[in-house]
Amino acid sequence: MRRAKITVVGAGNVGATTAHWCAAAELGDIVLLDIPDLVGAAQGKSLDLFQASPIVGFDARITGTSDYKDTADSDVVVITAGIARKPGMSRDDLLSTNAKIVGSVAEQVKRTSPQAVVIVVSNPLDAMVQRAFEVTGFAPQRVVGQAGVLDTARYRAFLAMELNVSVEDVSAMLMGGHGDTMVPIPSCTSVGGIPVTQLIDPKRLEEIVTRTRNGGAEIVGLLKTGSAYYAPAAATTQMVEAIVRDKKRLIPCAAYCQKEYGVGGYYVGVPVVLGSGGVERIIELKLSAEEQANFKKSVDAVKELVAAMAKLTG
Repeated sequence: MRRAKITVVGAGNVGATTAHWCAAAELGDIVLLDIPDLVGAAQGKSLDLFQASPIVGFDARITGTSDYKDTADSDVVVITAGIARKPGMSRDDLLSTNAKIVGSVAEQVKRTSPQAVVIVVSNPLDAMVQRAFEVTGFAPQRVVGQAGVLDTARYRAFLAMELNVSVEDVSAMLMGGHGDTMVPIPSCTSVGGIPVTQLIDPKRLEEIVTRTRNGGAEIVGLLKTGSAYYAPAAATTQMVEAIVRDKKRLIPCAAYCQKEYGVGGYYVGVPVVLGSGGVERIIELKLSAEEQANFKKSVDAVKELVAAMAKLTG
């Protein structure tokens, strides 16, 4: 049986760690690609990872390259390329540079892997996935952003820390844009089946939500010279697995919403069913009045970001 082919564009920490976990899980053969100036990193990390395979016990071909010909006919393409946030830098500061980088990558993906499902990880996420969609011209179901899985994981981790319980017992949902305007959905958050509102008082819960919103910035501040990569890579790997193994996972992703939630043609975080075709359906939740208002605010922020990007990219 043919193994899936997974291309990861960008051999930095997020890209390399995604390649690591995809290979260890035997999700397919991996191509790790970076620009010619950084191809040594892609080749070196790929070779290092392949040499781990006899120890860990996984079968996967792992190739490092700067040539998109090596990525041809990929089943999944993960775009992590772009500059990372530095201390004090907002996601919006990244907009101009990363829009150019993601646009260039999307052009190459369109040419070499026209049937691929594309997962965008680059920030600012909601604008970058919109950019990849516009440049590739792919069906919107085949272009999806990794944000909700990461945001929800951070939320679940903080809730488990607060209650001193297993993370496995925490179920949660966050929607909207990735970052400061993400929207927690209390009615979809529980611990061992118990609504979180019965376990944590509203004021403390809001503090945990705030920490979740600032989760990436907190790590940037601690690292000083880098940004988060373990959790983003794990979240991306979960999405890759859902696609290559057609698992039909119901998880939050940045998906193209037209009539759904009245968004009107933008990528925002919503619960979706993710399978071999990409986003196979969007789940529309009944939101409370407060949740609806917060979601609208978040969508409006995404629209402003996309409009700013459109001016920069022409």
